[in-house]
Amino acid sequence: MTMTTDEPSEGLRTHNAPLAMHPAVGMLAPENWVTLAPPHQRVDPRPGPRASTVPGIGGRLKERPEDFIVEELPAYDPVGEGEHIYLGVQKTNMPHTEMLAVICRHFHVEENAIGFAGMKDRVAVTQQAVSVHMPVDRPVGELKHDRLGVLWAKRHTNKLRRGHLKGNRFSIRIRGVDPMQVRTVKRRMEELGTTGIPDYFGDQRFGYRANNHVVGAHFARGEWQQLLDEMLGAHGAPFPPHQMEVREAYERGDFAAAHDMWGRNDQAERIALRALAKGRDAAGAVRAVPAHTRSFWMSALQGAVYNAALGARVSGGTFGEILPGDVAILAGTNSQFAVPADVAADELATLRARCAAHDISPTGPIFGPELVAASGAPREIEQRALACFGANESMFAPPALDSTGARRPYRIVMRDWSVDAGVDEHGGYIRLAFDLPKGAFATVLCREIMGDA
Repeated sequence: MTMTTDEPSEGLRTHNAPLAMHPAVGMLAPENWVTLAPPHQRVDPRPGPRASTVPGIGGRLKERPEDFIVEELPAYDPVGEGEHIYLGVQKTNMPHTEMLAVICRHFHVEENAIGFAGMKDRVAVTQQAVSVHMPVDRPVGELKHDRLGVLWAKRHTNKLRRGHLKGNRFSIRIRGVDPMQVRTVKRRMEELGTTGIPDYFGDQRFGYRANNHVVGAHFARGEWQQLLDEMLGAHGAPFPPHQMEVREAYERGDFAAAHDMWGRNDQAERIALRALAKGRDAAGAVRAVPAHTRSFWMSALQGAVYNAALGARVSGGTFGEILPGDVAILAGTNSQFAVPADVAADELATLRARCAAHDISPTGPIFGPELVAASGAPREIEQRALACFGANESMFAPPALDSTGARRPYRIVMRDWSVDAGVDEHGGYIRLAFDLPKGAFATVLCREIMGDA
């Protein structure tokens, strides 16, 4: 299936295959990527216009894992008793799915026994908590792995759930820049502290092929064969040349050979192919994929729609302004309220003053059955964002969706930030340190400083 749009809404970006990835956030350059599909146009799901109107300083992120350090800020501490073991883990240059697999093997549990508050960057050094459901004490030994270590362990009464965190603390070195630009960066950080930062979902949400949202749309519609073709075949989104052989094996029906050619960390691909090789149909192969991966496909579709709506607001200069019909959120809480489309002028002025002081912010849609609907012009923007991905609100419901929907602030504010610069054995750098609320992407903030590569 191809998502098309003839005239993108304001703030929406489109691309012709192959996709132009952002080297600034560590994604593979696609100049020589392969696409066997006819030339087509898809709406780009990734972050749209920057809030900054000045050129970026350039530079590169994630040249090595230790240049991108993330520390999870917990919402609570484990109490010391209960059926779940909480682990403080540090992973280095490891994808989330590999971390889960290592923990499953060590504790001899299924993946649904493991809980986590958020998924951390792969090319990074990250610290976070995970929980393992183990009601009965039994020897498990020391977890030994060259890229995953356990920092502490303590029991607790409940499973760690998505969103059970305050936020994340980041320390990020930008390489390939003149350290003397540190004063410019400091001024820009000060400006972002005043205006706020567009709360886009980062490139990571959409995968290295920028097509997780397309897979999510197929999943929502129950288009099982189209989903597998997009994920495993050679005629969907562009892909790196080294994958040609494995994708051709899938297309000729040699599922066992394709399974063996995928890497150890390509778990969804391997699981689906194993199911196909055993004679399961397309629906059965999709159902074999772990629930957290299927949930992530849907969150990518939700994120694509949200990014498109936010991009339109950034383009229009209103991502940090309350409009009639908005749903506003109180800073630091989940408390929301609808602003009437016919709100009185004096009340709107009061709300805009609160917004300027970062007491409240406008929100965008994470579509689901319990979403608080906007009205007026904000709703029109959200509906256009849905339409440009070929989606509608009915797609965001059980059984495809395992969440209820939410409103996400269109802007966020960083806390406890600092900027410094230096030179080490790898060359010059500028380092940004800051705290972000849960769900926010540090690469989006960096993009405001660095610009689009």
